[in-house]
Amino acid sequence: MKRSFLIGLMLLSTLPSWSQAQLTLEDIYKNDTYKAERFGPVRWMKDNLGYSTLEKNEQVDGDDIVKYKAQTGERTVLVSAQKLIPASGNKPLSIANYEWSSDNSKLLVFTNTRKVWRYHTRGDYWVLDMNSGKLTQLGQSVVRTTMMFAKFSPDGTRVGYVSKNNIYVEDISNGKITQLTFDGGESIINGTFDWVYEEELDCRDGFRWSPDGSQIAYWQSDTKGMGTFYLINNVDSIYSKPIPFPYPKVGTDNSAVKVGVVSASGGESKWLDVPGDPRNNYLARMDFIPNSTEVLIQQLNRKQNTNTVWVGNTQSMKLTNIFTDKDEAFLDVHDNIMWLDNGQSFTWTSEKDGWMHLYKVSRDGKNFSTITNGDIDVVKIDCIDPKGGFVYYTASPENYTQRYLYRSKIDGSSKPERVSPKNQPGQHAYQISGDAAFAIHTFQNSTTPNKISLIDLQKHKSIRTLEDNNALKEKVEALNLKPKEFIKIDIGEVVFDAWMIKPINFDISKKYPIVFFIYGEPANSTVQDAWQREDLWHQYLSQQGYVVVSIDNRGTRAPRGRDWRKSIYGQIGILATHDQAAAAKVLFKSYDFINTEKVGMWGWSGGGQMTMNCLFRYPEIYKSGLALSFVSDQRLYDNIYQERFMGLLQDNESNYIAGSPITYAKNLKGNLMIIHGTGDDNVHYQSFERLVNELIKHNKPFEMMSYPMRTHSLNEGENTSLHLRETMARYWRRVFDD
Repeated sequence: MKRSFLIGLMLLSTLPSWSQAQLTLEDIYKNDTYKAERFGPVRWMKDNLGYSTLEKNEQVDGDDIVKYKAQTGERTVLVSAQKLIPASGNKPLSIANYEWSSDNSKLLVFTNTRKVWRYHTRGDYWVLDMNSGKLTQLGQSVVRTTMMFAKFSPDGTRVGYVSKNNIYVEDISNGKITQLTFDGGESIINGTFDWVYEEELDCRDGFRWSPDGSQIAYWQSDTKGMGTFYLINNVDSIYSKPIPFPYPKVGTDNSAVKVGVVSASGGESKWLDVPGDPRNNYLARMDFIPNSTEVLIQQLNRKQNTNTVWVGNTQSMKLTNIFTDKDEAFLDVHDNIMWLDNGQSFTWTSEKDGWMHLYKVSRDGKNFSTITNGDIDVVKIDCIDPKGGFVYYTASPENYTQRYLYRSKIDGSSKPERVSPKNQPGQHAYQISGDAAFAIHTFQNSTTPNKISLIDLQKHKSIRTLEDNNALKEKVEALNLKPKEFIKIDIGEVVFDAWMIKPINFDISKKYPIVFFIYGEPANSTVQDAWQREDLWHQYLSQQGYVVVSIDNRGTRAPRGRDWRKSIYGQIGILATHDQAAAAKVLFKSYDFINTEKVGMWGWSGGGQMTMNCLFRYPEIYKSGLALSFVSDQRLYDNIYQERFMGLLQDNESNYIAGSPITYAKNLKGNLMIIHGTGDDNVHYQSFERLVNELIKHNKPFEMMSYPMRTHSLNEGENTSLHLRETMARYWRRVFDD
């Protein structure tokens, strides 16, 4: 549900020039008229002097892997598409991903991919020997397209991978395959994860080579005892087909997860005896400490407010708790660990002083020192450069809707130093070389699509432009749209960031319907000075004569300190609804051109839930709502997400109920349309049907639309995106224009 506002519109490639400056849904959702050009994917080379990327080889209809020297732009083809044509075929492999061996003598190519829930993580793997030119497919004795997360051994002689929930190691020289685990199957998962670990803890690749290549450490999940949810496919056959998958709802049992270690040449697995009930704790992270036989494990408790950090010796299997991070509300897991001082210390991210900061921790966990200082949140770690002595990170202490690059000395002796230029307000993103000499810099704001350039980072000086998206900018400017206006809304308790879009021919003397766009949950923020994916949809609505507004309530993911983010703890759907209603009242008093008799709200996923909470609980403010892919009852959602922000059901059931829109469905007075995909594996169609039953029970009129076997994204199938947006547009015309 946290991905709601990321889904939908793709604002990004150009079509031939068009003559009419008119924004249409067909151009947005069918013709890709406003699709911007990207650059990459880019990878910095190990010498930090250049980067590699994929470029189309027109001769054989495939991709070359090419290298560019950063300073000079000199181009070298590292691997031509011709070299990736299998002996039995006439087309090169399609490159979904690639990896070099440690000595660059071999290339591992991931191709022919398949989706596993959200991402394409299953498919085929091939190895290209750079010296001989030999191209070999791995896994000849396993079923094709079942392989996942293949990676070279540290010495590059072998590849480990997962197939059908078991782990294998293959010798590249002779093709010998050694199966390391044998119990993987329907309920035992080795080397990868179940649905909820993937969705909520970002866990997918579930095994690690030891630094010396002699062992593999891996996660094993036992899903027995977890509840099974069934999606029903009614469209691909004359008989319905149930699609089962283990899915832990709030308060129900999780998988039992443990970490094992097995010899890379085969044998019995040994298990690290991490204390605690494996179904009521999460082994959220595990990785080898460099140049050692030890793994660092992060164990979250069920409430996710305690992170116990263990060091496990994979030889003796001894476990040592080196420190424990705690929060009165909840903790997020971070992937910012880098080992320093020859393995005697590492970096760690924590909010323990009220702000998100990076710390340096001794290997025994006894000594903490702050690297980043002050009333500033570290949004993202971009580069840790031990040789140069700096950590580079994204932050925005002065404007929470923007993002800039800062740096601080690793020894903690400096104040945050802004690296991004002062004359480019908006959002800056960086892909930095390992030595922090160069970066791929992307700049954007609400009126500027991505400008991508290669820069000298130390001078922040452009070396060359890689993509400017000027054609897209001109195309959008030709529409003469009203730009977003960023405003502040002070409700007394707190000041909110918000934006407003006015109709093209705005007349301050007139009254306009208003549509609020909402997300409102702690997973993200809608009020950002960025080229956002929903912007053209909202511009389309404004062209229909509506004012469009979005407000970030307390608890949304913004760099405003721990107290802002944790204020929502235990009261999802409660505090945010109060904040939105209070902000709407202030907005109405501030702007006379808003028609307070025609007030609508729409949102997706968590935003759909919030839309109905506002509509049902504040009918005197909100007259119409459009809710997509929503949670109607928080007890129906997955336990990791919901319990992280709400606490355990037995401790807080009253607020689970009070924060759920189904509780207030009987109060509906205005217009409501609900939309859901029947194949939504994230927020189940069950939520939709239960709300429908509640509305029927109380004799409440409403509109509904179901999309057969569409997922949470509602974008699968021919013409779905356009049909969805036209359905939404018709709804607003009915409630505002009739």
